[in-house]
Amino acid sequence: MENEPSQENSEQNPGGSTAEEELNKSFNLEASLSKFSCIDLDKELEFKNDLIDDKEFDIPQVDTPPTLESILNETDDEDESFVLEDPTLLNVDTIDSHSYDTSSVASSDSGDRANLKRKKKLPDSFSLHGSVMRHSLLKGISAQIVSAADKVDAGLPTAIAVSSLIAVGTSHGLALIFDQNQALRLCLGSTSVGGQYGAVSALSINNDCSRLLCGFAKGQITMWDLASGKLLRSITDAHPPGTAILHIKFTDDPTLAICNDSGGSVFELTFKRVMGVRTCESRCLFSGSKGEVCCIEPLHSKPELKDHPITQFSLLAMASLTKILVIGLKPSLKVWMTFPYGRMDPSSVPLLAWHLVAVSNCVNPMLAFCRGDVVHFLLVKRDESGAIHVTKQKHLHLYYDLINFTWINSRTVVLLDSVEKLHVIDRQTQEELETMEISEVQLVYNSSHFKSLATGGNVSQALALVGEKACYQSISSYGGQIFYLGTKSVYVMMLRSWRERMDHLLKQDRVTEALALAWSFHEGKAKAVVGLSGDVSKRKAVVADRMVEILFHYADRALKKCPDQGKIQVMEQHFQDTVPVIVDYCLLLQRKDLLFSQMYDKLSENSVAKGVFLECLEPYILSDKLMGITPQVMKDLIVHFQDKKLMENVEALIVHMDITSLDIQQVVLMCWENRLYDAMIYVYNRGMNEFISPMEKLFKVIAPPLNAGKTLTDEQVVMGNKLLVYISCCLAGRAYPLGDIPEDLVPLVKNQVFEFLIRLHSVEASSEEEVYPYVRTLLHFDTREFLNVLALTFEDFKNDKQAVEYQQRIVDILLKVMVENSDFTPSQVGCLFTFLARQLAKPDNTLFVNRTLFDQVLEFLCSPDDDSRHSERQQVLLELLQAGGVVQFEESRLVRMAEKAEFYQICEFMYERGHQYDKIIDCYLHDPLREEEVFNYIHNILSIPGHSAEEKQSVWQKAMDHMEELVCLKPCKAAELVATHFSGQIEVVMGQLQNQVLLFKFLRSLLDPREGVHVNQELLQIPPCVTEQFIDLLCQFSPDQVIETLQVLECYRLEETLQITQKYQLHEVTAYLLEKKGDVHGAFLLLLERLQSRLQELTVQAENTKEDFLLKGVEDAMIETIALCQRNSQTLNQQQREALWFPLLEAMMAPQKRSSSTAPHLHCEALKALTMQVLNSMAAFIALPSILQRILQDPVYGKGKLGEIQGLILGMLDTFNYEQTLLETTTNLLNQDLHWSLCNLRASVSRGLNPKQDYCSICLQQYKRRQEMADEIIVFSCGHLYHSFCLQSKECTLETEGQTRWTCYKCSSSNKAGKLSENPSESKKGRITSSQVKMSPSYHQSRGDPPARKANSEPVLDPQQIQAFDQLCRLYRGSSRLALLMELSQNRGDSYRPFAGSQSSSTFNSIFQNENFQLQLAPPPVAED
Repeated sequence: MENEPSQENSEQNPGGSTAEEELNKSFNLEASLSKFSCIDLDKELEFKNDLIDDKEFDIPQVDTPPTLESILNETDDEDESFVLEDPTLLNVDTIDSHSYDTSSVASSDSGDRANLKRKKKLPDSFSLHGSVMRHSLLKGISAQIVSAADKVDAGLPTAIAVSSLIAVGTSHGLALIFDQNQALRLCLGSTSVGGQYGAVSALSINNDCSRLLCGFAKGQITMWDLASGKLLRSITDAHPPGTAILHIKFTDDPTLAICNDSGGSVFELTFKRVMGVRTCESRCLFSGSKGEVCCIEPLHSKPELKDHPITQFSLLAMASLTKILVIGLKPSLKVWMTFPYGRMDPSSVPLLAWHLVAVSNCVNPMLAFCRGDVVHFLLVKRDESGAIHVTKQKHLHLYYDLINFTWINSRTVVLLDSVEKLHVIDRQTQEELETMEISEVQLVYNSSHFKSLATGGNVSQALALVGEKACYQSISSYGGQIFYLGTKSVYVMMLRSWRERMDHLLKQDRVTEALALAWSFHEGKAKAVVGLSGDVSKRKAVVADRMVEILFHYADRALKKCPDQGKIQVMEQHFQDTVPVIVDYCLLLQRKDLLFSQMYDKLSENSVAKGVFLECLEPYILSDKLMGITPQVMKDLIVHFQDKKLMENVEALIVHMDITSLDIQQVVLMCWENRLYDAMIYVYNRGMNEFISPMEKLFKVIAPPLNAGKTLTDEQVVMGNKLLVYISCCLAGRAYPLGDIPEDLVPLVKNQVFEFLIRLHSVEASSEEEVYPYVRTLLHFDTREFLNVLALTFEDFKNDKQAVEYQQRIVDILLKVMVENSDFTPSQVGCLFTFLARQLAKPDNTLFVNRTLFDQVLEFLCSPDDDSRHSERQQVLLELLQAGGVVQFEESRLVRMAEKAEFYQICEFMYERGHQYDKIIDCYLHDPLREEEVFNYIHNILSIPGHSAEEKQSVWQKAMDHMEELVCLKPCKAAELVATHFSGQIEVVMGQLQNQVLLFKFLRSLLDPREGVHVNQELLQIPPCVTEQFIDLLCQFSPDQVIETLQVLECYRLEETLQITQKYQLHEVTAYLLEKKGDVHGAFLLLLERLQSRLQELTVQAENTKEDFLLKGVEDAMIETIALCQRNSQTLNQQQREALWFPLLEAMMAPQKRSSSTAPHLHCEALKALTMQVLNSMAAFIALPSILQRILQDPVYGKGKLGEIQGLILGMLDTFNYEQTLLETTTNLLNQDLHWSLCNLRASVSRGLNPKQDYCSICLQQYKRRQEMADEIIVFSCGHLYHSFCLQSKECTLETEGQTRWTCYKCSSSNKAGKLSENPSESKKGRITSSQVKMSPSYHQSRGDPPARKANSEPVLDPQQIQAFDQLCRLYRGSSRLALLMELSQNRGDSYRPFAGSQSSSTFNSIFQNENFQLQLAPPPVAED
């Protein structure tokens, strides 16, 4: 068994060190651990502001922590709960009455969908974080475990414990002790003892690595001296026999240990040595008869924190199947916290893990506990009073079930899921750093111990179910490393150092990811960082040096792997993937020296790489992140862009560069040749402090064509605009195109620019050049913008003597140039004087302008040589006046000249200044462009406050005087104005309108609401004579619209209106009025006469085939007559109806009677169809026998001519057959509906109810636990179950007709039904009246004492039937067929009104008026031959 210790990495170690060396690093005894722990905590405190997540919040503090007794006495949903066997240890005064309610294992798998796992994956960040963990096989230990099994029958490994030594327990009772070199130090125990005790089921090493506790599958415990290998104690009576040891743990006190057996009990073991005799005293903390604990974890403090105030309590965390407990063993036994799991999978494994973390400048223990897919974090603190407070931190939701949780440091945790996949998680950000499969480990599970197979399997089913995935004893952590025990091997997992993580990526040729990871180290944003120490600047320097090495390596690799042959695009793509990365990171590291020297020289070896490098610089230069570039690189950059014909890019680059790196002469020449004017100006300004030369160059280009009167090219317009902007920037102290001029140069630049602009002649002037060429050129180019530039400049000027002189000087030059020359347009001259008026109107004005010049301008604008540009001249003068120039003119002369020139806007401006509002009306009426605005103007003057009564009266009178013009202009607007402000003068207005057509348009706009005029007819109170006059005019000018208009008019007298319509012989209108008057018969006679006349015309013109339109006239007249009869038949008796319909029928049949059989009428078939239409319409009001009798009584048809009306009679019989078929079909449908409804009602009443849970939804207690004999169980159709007492306490009862009705508490709360409705029909609409089923508890039934039910003599539905009926009603979303037919039958009576139209009652609420109503009827059956 003396094997050479060796170790093998499952993957290559980039640093070159072996796994043995790594293990030795972590096994430098407790000193190394203490040092590591101190560093870890110091880092935690140092970076607390960056790493502490403020979202981790505290739950409310518990004033009085619960005691063990209060927890053990609370009622669980399990059959058993915790109980303490030594009640003398309890502090009875601190019992917490508010204990948690938990659920049983059985009910936790009851199908509640709300507690299913969240299938939301945490973000996979492997590409960002690289490989965080390194796992290695401890080859020496693994080989010796296999060898021991073969040579000494040690059996398979079952448990592992790690401290300075590694202890491995076997299935045949041996404990193998290995040192940090993987050498076997001790083999404790023997196979004979193993045969007696069973397998080693749990191991624990104390703090100083001097003692080992072994727990066995048959319940024995042994203690060994790790220095000598002696057996110190063999404990057989510490807990009940026949149960396996699941956990055994040393506490910080070497004389105190805790064990947990397969019965779910927890015992405290106290080791003593009296008179040289070693003894062990056992005290039961929890009994498995009342609750099963399956995981325990004492808090271990590190040596450097032995004086921490929490350590004196000797805290112990315990996990049962339903809750977590944190108790203190010292100074006396006390419960500090209890926390329930909630509902979850009963097969999931409870997990506990302590770790010390730094929060708010303090180091405190944090407990992580989980079961299933949610990890909770609890922070434990001690306050000043000495009490312990437990606060809940942000929990972690996962998408997998856990079987192990291990802290690797205070910020990083390692999780093992149920499919043996490791997950490395950053606790504070909850980011998943890495995942890896460990199925190759062949992890050892402790299932046999949880099932206690060695003692006959005497454990509960719930504990055995949890044990299926239990691996508590197979995973041990120490010093930042995690050890995994396999069936034939031991693996160790540890965090890689920051260098290893980068090297690991580099070996996989993932350079960009390695650089990104290195930059996250540099910025302090990486997770799970190991190996970086010192202050921030030192860490950054170390990482930066490593990044520089990688960048050089990356550049060499890019050049080496460049394809030598192929297309140039392939080479460009290759370098575009690599070179930008190098440039980015060099600039991020602020290593421009490296970038432009060694890196640039290296990449310049390849021309393609060099080009890509130069192009990479562009975005940094444009964003001003790269200002200084070496002259050589700058030169190469410009040449490169020139070669690629990207001159616009060159210009953008130049204006963002430090000018000292440029060859000024070369750049200026290049800019001018390529028309890069912005760059040229920038170089002149920044390189030579020369601001005038660029102006001279630009003036030389744009001045000649302007002076020659030619149109400028697009390029010249661009140059002129740049020149204006450049002058504006110089005069405002801003640099062009961006930035600011140095403050010491601002006054000098302003003076130079002004001196340049006001030069009398240019430098190389010819004899023909006019004076002030620069000002003249700018005025010709864009007068308005040039004057705006000057205006902005004058705003910035201070009132010093030189500034005043410059202003006056420039103004004089402007006047001289523009006034003394006739080649400027009125608009340009107006711009100048508007500019001057604004300057003169300033309170601090110092300019002087001769007033006669303004008079000249007025003459120029108002009395031109021609009438062109009228609106332009008016607009220019208006701007001049609005800018303050009105004070420069004599107002009366200005008004006269404006009127003469027809400048009505100028007149309005002047009249408004003088409050002569009535004269403004004339301005609007005379101005063809704005005449329609007069209505709004008059309305605003008369309605808006702020004007005097005299002013309003003058406007009112002026409007009255011009009313005919206003109506002629726009009748609708005039009518609205009259209705609003002249309602009492309507007849006066009508008297002014002599033109009848004009009067008609005005009255139609005033009276007809369809014209869109907003007039309140009630407030207007128009006399009937006005309306009748309008009707008279309507009959004259638009007779076809009279009826439509009468339908919307209100104020007219019927008799007078009848006289008007009779005068114009409008029979249709007269009939409408007679019907409205109530003379239905008179109206009918008129329409009948009209119909007969048209029939007569049709008969006379029968020979002329072109008169087919007469048939259309007959049809229209007939339809109108039928409509009259239908509208009024329902209000008439049978005799009166016959007096309407039979004459109409006779009139339609008369032409057919007169036509001979030998010579049939041309339109005979059409007339028969129309007659059939009359008969169909009659059938709704006249009985069929009466119609047949009347036809047969006719002398013509009574003499044997029935063949003429055979088609009519057969048509009526077909209609009767169709209605009979429809009635039979409806009856069948009703019978089917009734049968279906009764079947559904019967099925609903007889259906059983299936409750969702077996506990009351109010008190959360199982219904069978309650002992009240009179208490009943109530189950609702929604699935909720309650005790009747609980529902009564929530006032969920309703007394209806002497019967108690219950309502579901949860459903009524969710529907926000605060009060129950007293109306049963109203209550049926919601869930609050869901009916219930009462049932007695099981123990009632067993005793044969069911509760008596009162018989109800009234024939009412029981609650279950009412509930079924409610559900049946909800199935009908619309109106039933029965409801449709009921309404039809009601309407069929005296109030039958299918053709009532608008005359029907507005209060009648019909099903047929519902927009969702749809009635689908089958077509009539086809008659068989």
